[in-house]
Amino acid sequence: MGTEGAAIAALRTRYGVAFPGSFENEVPAHAVEVSAFLIDRDEVTNARFAAFVEARPEWRRGSLPPERQNGHYLEPWADGRCPASRMDHPVAFVTWHAAQAFCRWAGGWLPTEAEWELAARAGTDAEFPWGDDLPTPLRANYRESGHGDTVPVGSYPPNRLGLRDLAGNVWEYVLDEWQERYREAPSRDPIAGGPVADDRIADVAGRRVVRGGSFAGSVVNLRTRWRDSHPVTNAVGFVGFRCVYPAAPVGPRPGVTP
Repeated sequence: MGTEGAAIAALRTRYGVAFPGSFENEVPAHAVEVSAFLIDRDEVTNARFAAFVEARPEWRRGSLPPERQNGHYLEPWADGRCPASRMDHPVAFVTWHAAQAFCRWAGGWLPTEAEWELAARAGTDAEFPWGDDLPTPLRANYRESGHGDTVPVGSYPPNRLGLRDLAGNVWEYVLDEWQERYREAPSRDPIAGGPVADDRIADVAGRRVVRGGSFAGSVVNLRTRWRDSHPVTNAVGFVGFRCVYPAAPVGPRPGVTP
């Protein structure tokens, strides 16, 4: 997981990125063992999130306290309802807390950073979910695609594991708190900041990791190793999420399409 420090100079040349801290937060490359898991094929859609808020009214647009959001939570949902034309788009304008609460309701959790990177790389060492070739508008929804907005999930080809939109469309929240660098020591199932108990979700503050880039992102943001962070209460139109689940789930998972 991560990037060798010796590779940074070449990466800066390839992507034309040299701002302070670029690529350094992917260092060091380190060994991680990840337990088996299932992961959503697509980013969570507005339709799935609508089922969640119907079942859990405390997460409706008008129910979230002002101190738990930035005033834009579910902003496009007029009268608390998502427009029918956007039901198959990834949900955005959500907080980290709402994303984790949804995943727990659905029988899973937000992916750890290690789970997310493993899924995106699909058993390879590739720079992007599809391989090492640079992105094109046929591969992902990013700045050069020209949409300037989300598109329906699954609009682009999947990676080798059948997973879609791990690059572009919306940045994806993960479970880990933001830390500037990885730990060098090998680890198993790491979670920066530690696990989050269900009754402590609302207590999480600060910044959490986001992965994958968005419709407004540049080429470098789409890399499988690129890391960024986002304030947990900052609901915006370019950050969403997907969930992971136990490898052997027991019983149905609400809102999950096989």
